[in-house]
Amino acid sequence: MRIYRLGIILLSVVLLSACGAQKKTAKTQPKAEEPVVPAWHTCVIQNALVTVITDEERLSANATMQVVRDSMIIISVIPMLGIEMMRIEATPLELTAIDKIHGQYAKAQYSDLNRQLTPSVNWDILQQICSAELPTGSEKARLVYNYGDERIELVIQYPARKTDVPVKMNAIRKDKYTQIDISRWL
Repeated sequence: MRIYRLGIILLSVVLLSACGAQKKTAKTQPKAEEPVVPAWHTCVIQNALVTVITDEERLSANATMQVVRDSMIIISVIPMLGIEMMRIEATPLELTAIDKIHGQYAKAQYSDLNRQLTPSVNWDILQQICSAELPTGSEKARLVYNYGDERIELVIQYPARKTDVPVKMNAIRKDKYTQIDISRWL
């Protein structure tokens, strides 16, 4: 049951974690005739140590984060023995959380989540977190969020990231899982 709770807390915190980061802003605007070339197209971070601290417990798990810039993010939560227990698939429009242990998944648009969360979650901040492009430039992120009366702290220790490498963006076949309402997890 502790592993299931870890998955649920990690899912909630990853979805909520975007609330603590700040988006970078460019100080100079590129000239209209110069094409803007991103620094990377794909990014993979393997074995990031994710620690979730709540009022009641402290849980840690490894996570792999794969990003295709401005297109797709897959976060795999792997608490033990290399077995993916939970996955979050995100696009600029929606998030899908898959609980592989209990055979369930839930979908939500950012606007659905933002009805319950403050400050709001958005794609740009989630992409920064999952590609280790936080404005601090640090190898460690610490994000704190209050959800009701509960305080949730997320600490991510980033190992070296790999950019412009092949990523495995195979979406989960959802017909193997039962869809539930996202409010059951939040």
